[in-house]
Amino acid sequence: MRNRPRKIIPLLAAGLLAVTACSGGPSTPTGPAPSQGQSQGAPADADPNQLPRGETLYTTGTQWGPPANFNPIREWDSAVGTKGLVYESLFHYDTTAAKLTPWLAESGSWTDDTTYEIKLRPGIKWSDGQPFTAKDVVFSFELGKMETIPYHNLWNWLQKAEAVDDQTARFTFSTANYQEWDFMLYTRTMVPEHIWKDRSEKEVLDGINENPVGTGAYKFLSKDQDRVTLQRRDDWWGKTALNMEPKPRYIVDIATPSNEVAMGLLLQKGLDLSNNFLPGVANLVQGNFGLTTYYNEPPYMLSANTAWLVPNTAKKPMDDPAFRKALASSIDVKKIVEGVYGNLVKAASPTGLLPQWDKYVDQDVVAKSGFAFDAAKAKKLLADAGYKDGDGDGYVENKDGSKISLSLIVPSGWTDWMESARSIAASAKAAGIQITPDFPDFNALVEKRGKGDFDLVINNERQLSNSPYTYYEYLFQLPIQKQQNTVNFGRYENKKAWDLVQQLDQVKTDDTAGMQKIISQLQQIHLDDLPVIPLWYNGLWAQSSTSVWKNWPAEAGSAPKTPAVMWRNWLELGGFETLTQIQPAAS
Repeated sequence: MRNRPRKIIPLLAAGLLAVTACSGGPSTPTGPAPSQGQSQGAPADADPNQLPRGETLYTTGTQWGPPANFNPIREWDSAVGTKGLVYESLFHYDTTAAKLTPWLAESGSWTDDTTYEIKLRPGIKWSDGQPFTAKDVVFSFELGKMETIPYHNLWNWLQKAEAVDDQTARFTFSTANYQEWDFMLYTRTMVPEHIWKDRSEKEVLDGINENPVGTGAYKFLSKDQDRVTLQRRDDWWGKTALNMEPKPRYIVDIATPSNEVAMGLLLQKGLDLSNNFLPGVANLVQGNFGLTTYYNEPPYMLSANTAWLVPNTAKKPMDDPAFRKALASSIDVKKIVEGVYGNLVKAASPTGLLPQWDKYVDQDVVAKSGFAFDAAKAKKLLADAGYKDGDGDGYVENKDGSKISLSLIVPSGWTDWMESARSIAASAKAAGIQITPDFPDFNALVEKRGKGDFDLVINNERQLSNSPYTYYEYLFQLPIQKQQNTVNFGRYENKKAWDLVQQLDQVKTDDTAGMQKIISQLQQIHLDDLPVIPLWYNGLWAQSSTSVWKNWPAEAGSAPKTPAVMWRNWLELGGFETLTQIQPAAS
């Protein structure tokens, strides 16, 4: 699994990004602003400083510095819109209906247990006019044979990819990992063979890809230190094949240096959509400020991912499940939800599975083995396991009498997580566990986390996806590497759990009962051992202004139910569809 947009913060984008500071703060849209109802026929390549306001969508919350590249392989730090607006995938995933939606592919099906065949839509062309064919599909997947490409592991179980004809691609597997394959179908972007075929592995992975040629509805018009501008392609294939078209002729994504700047721009009508965490936004939504969120009451936002407390199970006393259970019972998550977030997030269930995956939660397992905040119970669990306060300082010691003094790291500047860490430390103190919050810079934290040089860390690097498989793959993946860069940061080793995850991978995605059976067993292991402690569901931060664009997604009425989001890897999860459903406010 690759990195996705995670936590939105004042100075850093969440993800394994090399973030460069903005040179100067973002400005409001420049140039004359015509009346919102004005329909202006823009030239083929408009002046990015003279964009008609009524046809331009201004967004923020993904980029936190100058655009690094336009390379769709680099799905963790490419410029906003590279993947999803300029380059496209074979399918999208409908998070509401929980199903794949054909996109570049007209259809896809298993012709036998280990063979998958894709039929492409006819007539699709790259933005340079060349036809998009099955050879491009095969080429795009075969890039994964390069060892440094993010989906290289696919070729551990994919035997062969072949173009049967211009419209048909066939994939033959040694092992059919149905859950992963569905994930691949909507996350892997297609690139043009005729442009990329002579690129070295280094260029494929690290190249800027200065003049991107994609199949998508937009092309890049310009870039600057604090923004990228995209222009809609009037010849996009989806207008006829999908009967949809994104409404904004232009999209300008601005790198705001702080949440306060983003809030100011929203209120000044210089932004239309903020995917930042904006503390206090609930008061503005309830007031007459022209701002809207998905829900009109707490938690206001859809849930995007689960924030966990991750103990380093390779270190004492975090290697002891009894200590981890006591730690879980010591944390007052309600205080974080209300005091830190102002009810903009929801407390997680003991399983940590997102609300969209409720049908996979085994309530019997939760009732029997779940946990909740209970300081008295936490003290009893510690005492029963042999952790006692021998020196009378208010904190328990290890079973051998040595001092327990744990550090909880979160990135400096992530103010909501910093406050959450302080809250965790305070409630743990009441149970007799000594925790000291520590705030290294993001890059230093990533290094410590990867090497296992930490006691406790908060993490939320698994987004909503097509299957809870991706959640449990994160929790239980083996073997443990010297450097754990993307999964199982707590270095938890349980062969039975990892075997079950691999079994889950091989259950067909429409076999709900089969998935539930295995997921129930994984939940039991998780709650028995607590290798990670679910805390809260991080919000799909989306605050929209209705001054220029209306019909934003909302729970109520006939509004769209897709997410309003520009985060990387979310445009295929409904973010693009939202762009086709919003409407000019003045129309």
